[in-house]
Amino acid sequence: MTDALERTDGLVLRTGRVAALRLFDMAYEIDLRRAEELWTERAQGNAARSRLAGTPAKAVSFGVPPLELSLGPLQIRVAGRELTAEASVRLYDFGIAALSLAFPVEDLSWASFSALVNAVDRAVGPPGDLPVWNDLLGHLREVLGGALDRPSAKPLQEDYLIATVHSFVAPVTAEELLEAADLVPLLSGEERPLSEGARRDLLAQRFSYHPDDLAVITWDRAFILEPRHETDVGHVLEMANAQLLEMRTYDEMLDDELPRMHDLVQAARRRTHLLASRRYARLAGRLHALVAEVTELAERVDNALQVTEDVYLARVYAAAINLFRVPNVSAAVDRKLEIIRQTYSALHGEAAGGRAEVLEIAILGLIALEIVLSLVRH
Repeated sequence: MTDALERTDGLVLRTGRVAALRLFDMAYEIDLRRAEELWTERAQGNAARSRLAGTPAKAVSFGVPPLELSLGPLQIRVAGRELTAEASVRLYDFGIAALSLAFPVEDLSWASFSALVNAVDRAVGPPGDLPVWNDLLGHLREVLGGALDRPSAKPLQEDYLIATVHSFVAPVTAEELLEAADLVPLLSGEERPLSEGARRDLLAQRFSYHPDDLAVITWDRAFILEPRHETDVGHVLEMANAQLLEMRTYDEMLDDELPRMHDLVQAARRRTHLLASRRYARLAGRLHALVAEVTELAERVDNALQVTEDVYLARVYAAAINLFRVPNVSAAVDRKLEIIRQTYSALHGEAAGGRAEVLEIAILGLIALEIVLSLVRH
């Protein structure tokens, strides 16, 4: 144990930050190149394509690197005090806008840091529902409207909170930190003590690569010890949240589509047979287009981040994807797509059968006409 941990004033942070994320399903797709042009022309703000700073490009790569825009400093009231937060957003080509409010931290005791994390969550997280999120989203829509394909009228949301420590007053290893500091109040937001089982579950997903770094992730919060000021773990957690939100969007869209599909099929079947055949064909084409569209975008989301050689980030990313239940939502989307595929196949078969029947009737009609004409001639 270092001398710093034995000091009477306890564990003291020198630098760090608390970042509150709010992700929105902003549009069906975002043209990132056009968005960068519009932002530069109209907002005169900083724009850059994101990459993982501490990881070789061949080890981890984005399918399409997100576009990061600086939204400037904002004054946010937290626990009765006005604090300055640096606002920014990362735009993903599959339609997600990941807004961030980052509060810098300097010279705080561990207890004060933990209290600040919970205060930030109360102020700008779901309990607070701060209007600034919608204000920032509205500003983005106004500036970037020309880059948005089918903007969402009522976008779904996800939120996440990341507490990061870059340095302590004296160097501390990950193991020393876990022994000296109680991470549970920071990660849970609970003031009352948790049971031993709940504590174990909360701290189960923790990862270290070097002796002095640590990442502990939960469903809605994470703690990161990163002395090299790298942001790769935070970016990976944001990406996992973006994938969850996009899959949730597809899931809800298909939930709305299935009853509508049932009504259209029933309406087609109430038509006369010849009209129903044509209506079946149109409806089958519409369902085929929907399946192709959702499948293509879902594959793009699945391939948004490829982790190959970086074992540490791969473990963090895999744990986050499973913790956020992305595979479960993805499986639900696949099941609903399969229902639509089966309906498409049935409608396509009925339309083909209807066309064949029409053709048979036409042939019989021609034969009958030929017989009538033959009788008339004789």
